[in-house]
Amino acid sequence: MLSVIIITKNEAENIERCLKSVAWADEIIIVDSGSTDRTIEIASEYTENIFSGDWKGYGIQKQRALMQVTGDWVLNLDADESVTPELQKEIQAAVLSKTISAYRIPIRLHFYDKTLKHTLSPSRRIRLFKRAGAHYSDDIVHERIILPDGAKVAQLCEYILHYSYRDISHALSKMNQYSSFSAKMRLSENAPPMFLSVLFSAGWMFVRTFIFQLGFLDGKSGLILSIMSMEAAYYRGLKQLYPDQEKID
Repeated sequence: MLSVIIITKNEAENIERCLKSVAWADEIIIVDSGSTDRTIEIASEYTENIFSGDWKGYGIQKQRALMQVTGDWVLNLDADESVTPELQKEIQAAVLSKTISAYRIPIRLHFYDKTLKHTLSPSRRIRLFKRAGAHYSDDIVHERIILPDGAKVAQLCEYILHYSYRDISHALSKMNQYSSFSAKMRLSENAPPMFLSVLFSAGWMFVRTFIFQLGFLDGKSGLILSIMSMEAAYYRGLKQLYPDQEKID
């Protein structure tokens, strides 16, 4: 039995595309954190398993969803992602395995009607896993699934489509939000970095995204998003030196 977990807040523009792509799953679990748009109304057409909880960070929200699951296998999706028909077939075959406990699934960013093969398209994130013994870290952002000792992890070939940015303004808004989350998390673990270190990290982010992760093969879109990745790293570091004064939602 396969369960899909999704966390939401004001995802009316994305949630139906996401839910349509996994309507074949045995169970869909949604944990919402105070949507004021039509997210819940739309989601209720696809599942009765909708729960509410105040926002505590991505890791805690994912764990809340995982605790509601009854299936043996879990597919973790964000509301702005969708499963391709090809990936559906691969997942349905993968969950029949008797030896593999989890699978990494590639993610491809969809940006202005173009699916990018490289830029901001990670390939090694665990998104499909057996529920038994698994739990999420409590990180505010960049949460990770923690598997039982000895769990065998394999890689799927097909990919999740990620509709992360509606447009440039939306991308800038998310950059601001995520850099605040990341800065807060890092400050809770370490002392603020030196300013020169912030500059180096930002420059390295561009080189890593555009050169080593082959963003240049995605053309102008790859360049634009690599620059924005560099900016995000810069603002994350800057917010550690000059923390936000307002509460982050």
